[in-house]
Amino acid sequence: MNLLIDIGNTNLRWTGYGDGVSWSVQVVRHSGGVPLDLLAAWESHPAPARILVSNVGGEAVAGALCRVTRAYWGLEPEFIRTRAEQDGLRIAYADPARFGVDRWLTLIAAHAEARQATLILDAGTAATFDLLLADGRHLGGLILPGIEMMRTSLLAGTRIPRIESEPVGDPWAADTGTAVAAGSVQALAALADRLFDRLAVESGDTPRLLLTGGDAERLRPALDRPCVEIPDLVLRGLARLTGRSSAC
Repeated sequence: MNLLIDIGNTNLRWTGYGDGVSWSVQVVRHSGGVPLDLLAAWESHPAPARILVSNVGGEAVAGALCRVTRAYWGLEPEFIRTRAEQDGLRIAYADPARFGVDRWLTLIAAHAEARQATLILDAGTAATFDLLLADGRHLGGLILPGIEMMRTSLLAGTRIPRIESEPVGDPWAADTGTAVAAGSVQALAALADRLFDRLAVESGDTPRLLLTGGDAERLRPALDRPCVEIPDLVLRGLARLTGRSSAC
């Protein structure tokens, strides 16, 4: 049994993976450390053979994770690093170290599941877009503030009141607070539609749109193009690396 861990900017996702092990993804907010409910869950967890980690959440949470896994199981986590080429996937970045490991793992998972042109939208604290051709060539991508970051940055510089409810129905709004809430969603959805259409032209085929990340459910109703929501896409990419003697 392997332990797969995806440390994002806000949340930590994890699951066991291996023969006879059910795929059951758990999600906690990490706040730069290992939260108590996760410590409790792992205290009775069987010792894994390996611990594979995707970390974009920073050094503090990585250090805390190492202390916990050493104390519980005497194991060091394997922090995955981006590679220029992997299983037919070739990233566009000249320097692989500058390409987020979470984005790389979503590409690995997408390319393994289907050899098809694919647009991946990871809607989290930041929103990332990555374009992939059927032959495994990564065209590049875009990064924007996520839904909450967009709203927070605008409200911090204005006197507009914050509206907690989510916009429904029309993509426009009839009051200012709701217009901010709707605008953050519609901006990401409109860019997804634009990139989807450009990828269709670039690839000469109809691409897939894969939606992942903590805000995927909030964003999905605003998308005009057909999409498949896969909340655990980073973990699926980690699972593809478990058969290697060294995944780092």
